[in-house]
Amino acid sequence: MQFDRLKNVKVEIANGIGWVTLNRPDKRNAMSPDLHFEMVDVLKELAEEPAVRVLVLTGAGDSWCAGQDIGLFFRALDDKPKERHLARLANHEWRWTLLSSFPKPTIAMVNGHCYGGAFVQLFACDFAIAADEAQFGLSEVNWGILPGGLVGKVIVDGLAYRDAVYYAMTGDPFNGKTAAQMRLVTESVPLERLRARTEELAASLARKNPQTLRTIKESLRLVRGMSVDQAADYLLAKEREMRFMDTEGGREQAMTQFLDDKTYRPGYGEYQRDAQ
Repeated sequence: MQFDRLKNVKVEIANGIGWVTLNRPDKRNAMSPDLHFEMVDVLKELAEEPAVRVLVLTGAGDSWCAGQDIGLFFRALDDKPKERHLARLANHEWRWTLLSSFPKPTIAMVNGHCYGGAFVQLFACDFAIAADEAQFGLSEVNWGILPGGLVGKVIVDGLAYRDAVYYAMTGDPFNGKTAAQMRLVTESVPLERLRARTEELAASLARKNPQTLRTIKESLRLVRGMSVDQAADYLLAKEREMRFMDTEGGREQAMTQFLDDKTYRPGYGEYQRDAQ
């Protein structure tokens, strides 16, 4: 895929990190149908790109994403059922289906405004690092609609119910520090440290066994809806699958280094991988 031909998304790959930037800064990176179609292609490509071990999703300019482009995604498609259907499929596919099941760790680097529909891809990412100054809001109530398109689902699943109801019904904005206190994001840092902190986390993840990371994220997402007995059975099966799929034999390397070589301690960092 030729990333330089993209008009609404920018992709850069460096040091094992795939930087994916929503690139409509003049619209606060609001999501248009064309952006949705491009993001489907980008995520499919990067999922199989060996040079990418961690994906970071961010936004150009002073916004992360202002939600859907009201003019292009809603009004312009109201009388075009075929185009509206295709846009909605792409919208759901990249923001949830592809991103939540992405086979590598994903980090939302929230550099600015994050509103409405942007909460879906925010929750789909494994980690979220926000700038203290970033502004969040569920503004749908202010223009006469509900938080739809999965927004209502992800906020009640991912937030305390009282917080989800309060912000959905008032539309009140809040900053990155409040988002971290609510656990909407993993942590919040001053804007000038946002890139460095994101790179630090991404580099740490990139050093770890990729098959182990993939199995962990798949397992944790699915066991939340299982009974204890179902989860125990599923996790045992995933452990066996992981050992079979791990081509670098991480478990064996780690045990040798810990038990025999005495060269590392699990609580203080990852084992020394032969395959980097």
